Amino acid sequence: MNKNQLVSAVATKADCSKEEALACCDAMVETIMEALKEGDKVALAGFGTFEVKVRAARTGINPATREKIEIPETKVINFKAAKTNKEAL
Repeated sequence: MNKNQLVSAVATKADCSKEEALACCDAMVETIMEALKEGDKVALAGFGTFEVKVRAARTGINPATREKIEIPETKVINFKAAKTNKEAL
């Protein structure tokens, strides 16, 4: 499902226009990203939890040259599904 399909589905279920559904979806994503940037966890009951984790620095290998390279630590968004979602799948 892509963004347009999601917006259409939300508009149908919420009985609103696609423009209103798009605004709501965009606002939700923006709000989640702002919270994650501030270091907060975002927990949506019955859906799951978003949080920022730090991936440690590590040594990698350039596949073209087989040369070892240092990969710096980086922040990544982690999502953990709620138990009810895991069981539903």
